[in-house]
Amino acid sequence: MLKVLLSRLGQAALVMLVVSALSFVMFRYVGDPVASMSRENASAEEKAELRRSLGLDQPVVVQYGCFLENTLSGNLGISYRNQRPVTQLIAERLPATLELVFVATVLSLALGIPLGVLCALKPNGAAARLVQALSLIGISTPTFVTGIVLILVFAVSLGWLPSFGRGQVVDLGWWSTGLLTLSGLKALILPGITLALYQLTLIMRLVRAEMIDVLSSDYIRFAKARGLPKRYIHFHLALRNALMPVITVTGLQIGSLIAFAIVTETVFQWPGMGLLFIQAVSFVDIPVMAAYLLFVGLLFVLINTVVDILYAVVDPRLRARSA
Repeated sequence: MLKVLLSRLGQAALVMLVVSALSFVMFRYVGDPVASMSRENASAEEKAELRRSLGLDQPVVVQYGCFLENTLSGNLGISYRNQRPVTQLIAERLPATLELVFVATVLSLALGIPLGVLCALKPNGAAARLVQALSLIGISTPTFVTGIVLILVFAVSLGWLPSFGRGQVVDLGWWSTGLLTLSGLKALILPGITLALYQLTLIMRLVRAEMIDVLSSDYIRFAKARGLPKRYIHFHLALRNALMPVITVTGLQIGSLIAFAIVTETVFQWPGMGLLFIQAVSFVDIPVMAAYLLFVGLLFVLINTVVDILYAVVDPRLRARSA
């Protein structure tokens, strides 16, 4: 087990080193920080002094070393647009994105697993066929189309839910949440459904396929021959084994939801990390763009590492294979 852990941590460190190199290339060679940060009528001497203070007159290797040192110490630079530390901007926007991803993940699991079981136990039933047809629509419809349709129906036509914003939030130390207010909960519904729809259909179809495969296995036939109750066979034996791949997919999809919540946050003007990144792209705010790339890369690496370790804990064959 220790060997598995050390191997995964080594791979994670290597991946993050590559991601940091990509962020450095973006930080160093996309645009000119001196031109963005200096005043309009700055003299050549002032620009040269600013370039020296930023360390841009040093060799590339030295600059990359300083970039790594600053990143490890939590110094991600100053936003060109907001003239504030990037870490402060991320800390302000991160709760909104994580809250949205949490709601989307809960919705996708709470609906996707039961629907997948339904489609597996009665694959030829009318309800299963309807669910599968709707899942094709959900998995093929672009996120921005789904969001706009939901806004038109529930915000514009019916007026039940807000079309943008986060609603009223409550500050719990440095963390802000809308889960404790009515307007915050109402504001979460439409973007949460929009973000969850693709993952919901993916989980539903995965559970259906795995359940059908498990139900045709020998140990399930043996359990039926022994006369075990159907509920025990379906939900204790079959479903428990069918959920193994869901651990991996859900873990990977959480990272994807955070990375690709950009579209949902833009459609609903949700004040999260995705909207911050879009604004940074519009204003060529390189420190924010590089920090976002680092943050998303770190999340993917952490989630994949945790999933791999959980797999090794759950499945002893992986531990024996890597021994």
